[in-house]
Amino acid sequence: MVADSDRPGPLTVADVLALPEVQLGRPQVVAGADALDTAVRWVHVSELPDIAGLLRGGELVLTTGVALPGAEPELARYVSDLADGGAAGLVVELGRRFAGRLPAGMVRAARAQGLPLIVLTRETRFVRITEAVHARIIEGQVAELRMTARVHEEISRLAEDGAGVDEIVRTAARLADRPVVLENLAHQVIALEPGRAEVAELLVRWEHRSRASHPAGRSGYDPVRGWLLTTVGSRGTDWARLVLVCDDGPTELDRLVAARAAAALGLARSPGAELGALEQDAHASLLSRLLAPGYLDAEDLVARSGALGVPLRNRVFVGAVLRPGGEAPAGAAGAQWLRSVTEIVSAAARELRIAVLASPVGADAVALLSLPRSVSTDPSVDRWAGRVRERAGADPDYVIAVGSVALAPGDIGRSLAEALHVADAAQAQRGSQPCYRISDVGLRGLLALLRHETAVQSFAEHTLGALLEYDGRHGTELVPTLRAYFAAGGKKSAAALLAHLSRPAFYERLDRISRVLGIDLADPDAALSVQVALLAHDVLHDG
Repeated sequence: MVADSDRPGPLTVADVLALPEVQLGRPQVVAGADALDTAVRWVHVSELPDIAGLLRGGELVLTTGVALPGAEPELARYVSDLADGGAAGLVVELGRRFAGRLPAGMVRAARAQGLPLIVLTRETRFVRITEAVHARIIEGQVAELRMTARVHEEISRLAEDGAGVDEIVRTAARLADRPVVLENLAHQVIALEPGRAEVAELLVRWEHRSRASHPAGRSGYDPVRGWLLTTVGSRGTDWARLVLVCDDGPTELDRLVAARAAAALGLARSPGAELGALEQDAHASLLSRLLAPGYLDAEDLVARSGALGVPLRNRVFVGAVLRPGGEAPAGAAGAQWLRSVTEIVSAAARELRIAVLASPVGADAVALLSLPRSVSTDPSVDRWAGRVRERAGADPDYVIAVGSVALAPGDIGRSLAEALHVADAAQAQRGSQPCYRISDVGLRGLLALLRHETAVQSFAEHTLGALLEYDGRHGTELVPTLRAYFAAGGKKSAAALLAHLSRPAFYERLDRISRVLGIDLADPDAALSVQVALLAHDVLHDG
């Protein structure tokens, strides 16, 4: 974010009163205290009673009052004329004309007009005040020019580098120091940088509020919602709106950032690109957050997902992963496979009226199904999986894995992670079930779920490590022999055939395995421990 001190902004009457040069005069505000945030464009020293006609607006007038009228009605008219002329305020030094206090008529007029009226109770050098104020104004103008150049430079660089939608939105939010939202034509949020705002508060009833916001022109400010809205399009086709949240009204910098960011966003989407790709990017961003460790802000999640059109309140959830059954396609073919499968996932969910977040994440097509609490979850998921396979047609060689039901948004990450582990185990099994759950992948599935647990890794290494070291040191194949033995259910003759060894050679290897491991494979408990350790080793080394 841009720090407040770096952000160009107008000098106000309050800022002027805080200057050391003004404080020397011991200023007192006698009227218009509510208007001290009025911007000061310039400071003008004048004793003329008709100075109002020479003002352009935004001037802070300094006077001793020596040439002002004597009658209170005329003094009141002098103050009213200043307000009508756009003066930012009036500063009067007491002592030369007015002793102790200003005439009541002047004060009443200033209060009626809401004009800041300040008295200096000690003699002050006006020239020092004007020098200090003008220096601050010029510094602000220089800072604004620098910031303008920075906006042009940074956003132009993004456009030249082919930056994505998310990066442009993040940069716009940082440059403006405002929350920034990009919505599609259906008023769904496809990119968001909340800045200091709370996401849940920012996105509450977003679609409803957005549909009611129609400022005139391609860029306009909605004062009711505090939004600066700018239409985004390319080659005559509008496809989004960029929203800068400006509760206090937009500055020229805000308008510049919005215009430049909208132009860069128009270039970020090629003319032939699918509009759905933007929504898919938004889904991918949210699913990636859910799969990352530590994402526990349920209200943030509910708000972001709801703004994408996928409700999470009063729902249950199931994570799902689709993965090639064999070796994944590489390069462009793999990317195309993921895009097509993701489209199938979304279309099947829409047909069954299931809300879904779906996107490629890494090498998988990942989905989050959001279902009403009133439906039977497993049958609904099975129907969805069946519809996906129907739509896939001639390309059935992939695994559909689902996690267990999550009853609250905070448990969604667990269901998605479980689906990934089930996919690992199902892929290794080379099975052909329409849809896999943790109950379908047996012990291998359980070990796949626990593969990152140090206890599992330690158990496998402690139980099987000596045999692995022996094979590595002597170039033998005792581990494959052991694998064949368990694959044959402990039947030695069948295992010898499976290992393509004679029975004497196979028996000799089994004896050597027992000696290396220091166990008797005829002992059921010992054999079971070794079998589980071998399975854990294989799961840990899959891929």
